[in-house]
Amino acid sequence: MLRITELRLPLDHAEEALRPAVLQRLGLKDDAALLGFAVFKRSYDARKKTAIQLIYTVDCELSDEAAVLQQFAGDPHIKPSPDTQYKFVGHAPVDFFKGGERPRPVVIGFGPCGIFAALILAQMGLRPIVLERGKQVRERTKDTWGLWREQRLNPESNVQFGEGGAGTFSDGKLWSQISDPRHLTRKVLTEFVKAGAPEEILFVSKPHIGTFRLVSMVIKMRAEIEALGGEIRFEQKVSDVLIEKSADGSQHIRGVTLESGEQIRTDHVVLALGHSARDTFTMLHQRGVFMEAKPFSIGYRIEHPQSVIDAARFGPNAGNPILGAADYKLVHHAKNGRSVYSFCMCPGGTVVAATSEPERVVTNGMSQYSRNERNANAGIVVGINPQDYRQDGRHEGPVSPLDGMAFQRIWESRAYELGEGGYLAPGALVGDFIKRQRSKVLGNVEPSYKPGVTLTDLQQKGRGSLPDYCLDAIREALPAFERQIKGFSRPDAVLTGVETRTSSPLRITRGRDYQSLNIKGLYPAGEGAGYAGGIMSAGVDGIEVAEALGAALLGQG
Repeated sequence: MLRITELRLPLDHAEEALRPAVLQRLGLKDDAALLGFAVFKRSYDARKKTAIQLIYTVDCELSDEAAVLQQFAGDPHIKPSPDTQYKFVGHAPVDFFKGGERPRPVVIGFGPCGIFAALILAQMGLRPIVLERGKQVRERTKDTWGLWREQRLNPESNVQFGEGGAGTFSDGKLWSQISDPRHLTRKVLTEFVKAGAPEEILFVSKPHIGTFRLVSMVIKMRAEIEALGGEIRFEQKVSDVLIEKSADGSQHIRGVTLESGEQIRTDHVVLALGHSARDTFTMLHQRGVFMEAKPFSIGYRIEHPQSVIDAARFGPNAGNPILGAADYKLVHHAKNGRSVYSFCMCPGGTVVAATSEPERVVTNGMSQYSRNERNANAGIVVGINPQDYRQDGRHEGPVSPLDGMAFQRIWESRAYELGEGGYLAPGALVGDFIKRQRSKVLGNVEPSYKPGVTLTDLQQKGRGSLPDYCLDAIREALPAFERQIKGFSRPDAVLTGVETRTSSPLRITRGRDYQSLNIKGLYPAGEGAGYAGGIMSAGVDGIEVAEALGAALLGQG
């Protein structure tokens, strides 16, 4: 196969125009020389709004590929197609667990990272045991709606905890900027399509699925893991880890203890916790598992009419079904040295209550596959570092890995207080926020957050919703973003607080073998361990960790 990149056609091109364009690009006058072709990727260039172009990457089957490659030698956009087929590192023999003497690997957490770690282990014949503290996804959905509609929080079953992880209640974005020389993202997308995702996710440049489709897909992926010998146990919270110290001083994982008191013996554990497993992080820290404080970001959700974003990004082509609902990516470097940027932008979506702890308010964004809700929303967040959130009052020296969680809790509790209870979120109009005044009446932008928004002053002296340096940076950034997207700082756009869980506040550090630096057999993975950010990167990390574990278990690594 031969691959063409950067093949450009007008947005409104006819469906049958792609084949002639391929022939012309390859200098082929004989139509029969092109035996077949498939679109590998389709993106768009909207820099010129009146003449938006579609950009294709196309894999072609030719009657004489060698001659074409020779003709275009040195052309960076015509090359042999790379091999994107996934290659397993090995497979366990049928009798690998015969007799029950060899303990099975355990995966803690069943979000995107845990799902793919378990899936790869199962496909390798290693029969993983998955322990998920939350409920099955359909029961979990009912509990999540219980918070949104009835202000009733279940701390073990919510946006953060349960089958599918935090990614289930999100925009379902399936793209990432991670380096991917082995095409593991393709493996993730292929498995999603097998589980019922639309095939277009294999080629559109920014694929997404949305919550409702993710729910049914997660159920099918669970069924495949179980069919391959895996075991998935819900409402099984891990309360402790069993660590054994060898004569040489090295430490090894030997099992886990569940909240019920049950112990499961194992020599290999994947920690796919997610970024909100605060009690588990605390337990691991107390057990001496090496971890470090790391940077993360905090801020608000901002909402605009989706039509405003569409017009700003696509001009007269707004509403084109190929383009869909427009997104954006913004960055501003404030005068106080802080970076303000858009995070987890959800076109045509809603702002959702994402807390997992009583009397705290956390916001996040979510979209369905159609992305047809009235508003666009995104996090507008400020980067912070460990020295910003240290809790010991000092100005130098190492920061406790748990300090970031304490810092998050301060602002989540403050948001609950400013929202006046009941998991209502504090909110303000952008115009009032820039003027440092209290919001009292909504404009044309109606906030989508449920259970609801309490309009207030987000910058009250001594009782602000974020640290002063964050407030100053965001206030400066909003008019700057207006210069990139017309209407961004419109006075009646809505800010809803607070967004604190952009990423894990700590890293459970691992070595090149993917194992904990000081506990052999313990494999920190995914977003909670500080090695991913989003569905795609978490899935890829789950694959890589499962491969490392599998190689060790099969004696290949």
